[in-house]
Amino acid sequence: MKEIEIAGVTVQVNEEGYMTDPSQWNADIAKEFAAQAGIELTDKHLEVLKFLREKHTEGKTLTIRAIGKSGIVDIKGFYALFPGGPLKVSSKIAGIPKPVSCV
Repeated sequence: MKEIEIAGVTVQVNEEGYMTDPSQWNADIAKEFAAQAGIELTDKHLEVLKFLREKHTEGKTLTIRAIGKSGIVDIKGFYALFPGGPLKVSSKIAGIPKPVSCV
């Protein structure tokens, strides 16, 4: 693990850049990670991130299908919000580990 400074906060990340301690996450960190991915966060993005964080806290397995069934956004909308691997990108922005289902 290594430490990086993002949004003025020092956080620990794994070799792929995912935060290892989700409790360190905040909205400013999310904005910085999103900017690195070329994404400007909207309210819809934040709804999805909140959903991901809640499910992670509950110990639920995160999948694209589960996001599509969440009622927050459909699968096509999820891909539009987080292009380039929506579950990987959104998980990183949400400050949670990369889901096992992502390569």
